[in-house]
Amino acid sequence: MDRAVHLLTRQGCPMCQKVAGRLAELRDELGFTLRVTDVDEAAAAGDKALRAEYGDRLPVVLLDGVEHGYWELDEPRLRADLAG
Repeated sequence: MDRAVHLLTRQGCPMCQKVAGRLAELRDELGFTLRVTDVDEAAAAGDKALRAEYGDRLPVVLLDGVEHGYWELDEPRLRADLAG
């Protein structure tokens, strides 16, 4: 099964950039697909749900569509959940 990590971010968010960079490094090693969505851009395009749900907790990491963590990357937990 191909595992999917979805990172919710916004422009100008230093923590978002840090988590995005680390997830990009881990993608090939751990074998997951990575999608990054800027919640403000999504809202401007008509999808306001992501910003309404997660906008005050960015960055948010979703694993296979389920919230895995926010504000920082819990790398040990992500590794364990991807392995399990």
